[in-house]
Amino acid sequence: MKDQYKSIGNTTEGLFKDKGSRFISYAYPVESEDEVKEIVTQIKKKYHDARHHCYAYRIGVNGEKWRANDDGEPSGSAARPILGVIDSNELSDILIVVVRYFGGIKLGVPGLIHAYKEASLSALESAKIIDKTAYEEIEFEFAHEIMNEVMKITKNGKVQIRNMEIGNPCKILLAVPLSLCESVRQSLSDLSRL
Repeated sequence: MKDQYKSIGNTTEGLFKDKGSRFISYAYPVESEDEVKEIVTQIKKKYHDARHHCYAYRIGVNGEKWRANDDGEPSGSAARPILGVIDSNELSDILIVVVRYFGGIKLGVPGLIHAYKEASLSALESAKIIDKTAYEEIEFEFAHEIMNEVMKITKNGKVQIRNMEIGNPCKILLAVPLSLCESVRQSLSDLSRL
């Protein structure tokens, strides 16, 4: 199972101008749709006098959560090009917002597609591309006597301990890369028989 994917490690800004229109773009690392809503709301407040606030995002190891919003531009002329930039760079956990100030000259659908694509690329120019690992949390309850065996599971450096309660019984919360979940579950299952 795939657990590695690319994202950005920093918030960046870009700018594209065409026939008097200004396209101010931002790329944000995000991990939830709530984060996306909050950022888009902040952008709309900051640029309250702009004509359009178009955006697209992908979230998750396979980019399974996504949305593209044209915010009043002709259908497919703004958000699709933004999403296209995200997809062509194979990124996830990312939001790109492009704010448009109308310059008085209509660009037409082909011109808008070009402008939103270029603005999105401009925002990504200074982004630091990072590798991310998708994790699943696994909780395990065990007798204190097998503590050493449980800890051996975390020794490979890839399985992380998120929380641990030492008592009788002990509890541990592990963050396990998706590709290791099956083997870690099997190891814990074997330990529970001790």
